[in-house]
Amino acid sequence: MSDSRKEGPGKEDSSLGQVVREMGPYMSLGFQLAAAVVGFFLLGHWLDNRYDTSPWLKLLGLLLGATGGFIKFFKTVARLDKKSNKNSNPP
Repeated sequence: MSDSRKEGPGKEDSSLGQVVREMGPYMSLGFQLAAAVVGFFLLGHWLDNRYDTSPWLKLLGLLLGATGGFIKFFKTVARLDKKSNKNSNPP
């Protein structure tokens, strides 16, 4: 009886868990990009208020955050794609 449970719903749970593990890094990419942009924008806002340079440091923070976020995004996607291709095409 325990064998039939392993083959039925347990097998589906296992494959679902595998899909979630494989997709996890991709699901976090949007958050990483948004966090970089918002974080640097807020840093620029704080510096603008402190040094009375509005809006220049906000814009610089936005530009730096977007650039850094996209670099991180593309590096992560390239690394994950390389890892995925390596796993799907064994020698």
